[in-house]
Amino acid sequence: MPGSEGTRIVNRLRRIEGQVRGVAQMIEDDRYCIDVLTQMQAVKAALGRAESEILKRHAACCVSEAIESGDADEQKRKFGELVDLFEKAKR
Repeated sequence: MPGSEGTRIVNRLRRIEGQVRGVAQMIEDDRYCIDVLTQMQAVKAALGRAESEILKRHAACCVSEAIESGDADEQKRKFGELVDLFEKAKR
């Protein structure tokens, strides 16, 4: 994922990494459980936003290229990848 979009996503993931370290520190410091859970929800939301950005990029690049190619097998493969991804998310 080259370019500025990739850099933005990597920076976002590094911020999330810092948030996770902060949650671990909160647990080590025996912080109030609701405060820890609130921070964990923030981490999950941040991961969800990063996931959404990557999914949008996949749709804009990989899936659209498969559609434009006219290659039915490639189109089925890309569509199958998305279906598999969404099925895993339901579990």
